[in-house]
Amino acid sequence: MIGLDELFSVAGKVALVTGGGRGIGLMITEALVASGARVYIASRKREVCEKVAAQLGGDEHCIGLGADLSTEAGVVGLADEIKRREARLHILVNNSGAAWGAPLEDFPWGAWDKVLDLNLIAPFVLTRELLPLLARAGTAADPARVVNVGSMLGTITKSWTAYSYAASKAGLHHITRIFANELAERHITVNAIAPGPFDTEMMKQAARNEASREMVANGIPLKRWGTAEDAAGAVLFLCSRAGAYVSGAIIPLDGGASARS
Repeated sequence: MIGLDELFSVAGKVALVTGGGRGIGLMITEALVASGARVYIASRKREVCEKVAAQLGGDEHCIGLGADLSTEAGVVGLADEIKRREARLHILVNNSGAAWGAPLEDFPWGAWDKVLDLNLIAPFVLTRELLPLLARAGTAADPARVVNVGSMLGTITKSWTAYSYAASKAGLHHITRIFANELAERHITVNAIAPGPFDTEMMKQAARNEASREMVANGIPLKRWGTAEDAAGAVLFLCSRAGAYVSGAIIPLDGGASARS
């Protein structure tokens, strides 16, 4: 039996975290860097990614890139950039996402294209484009890992008026299972986390109002919001030796909310 430090370590691995400069993506990035990985982070706001990368130790530990993942060109361009820089990619975290909320009667056509492109199509295409690097990194004992950041809203039947967001995350969960089945023979595991409320930009209206924050917490069986440690623990488990035999899982990271619904 290997020691606990080694069991949950990702030392020496190369990772890409989309949207890794803020929110849950930043929580994941910080955890991977702290555990010894060298992490690329990418989003449309390149300056944010570069600033975060510098704070986390610069090129030896974290590299910030710019990429508009709402377009095919942006997704393929990011994959090509990683291919130019690396021969192998051990960890891919598909985290970038967008949300749109509006009452059912007012929910616009455009809210579907924007959200589905970034939340569902981009992770599919980026994973497809990076398959050669992932396959080169994976072994039977230590597969390459794809972690998709889904949502509690992709598993329950309450939309909170975020119809396209909920549907996109449900689709991402299903693609996770399909990829887990199809990529296993290449020594690649594919899993998803399905977060509930975390203090992120997407949840800022509720997070920064004390009454709303308390109301949200009261709707969670564990009566609290998720923390950076919660996100870190789930992702380090999936990406380290500890999670090497887990694939096709949608892990609820929601304080028990989806189990109660």
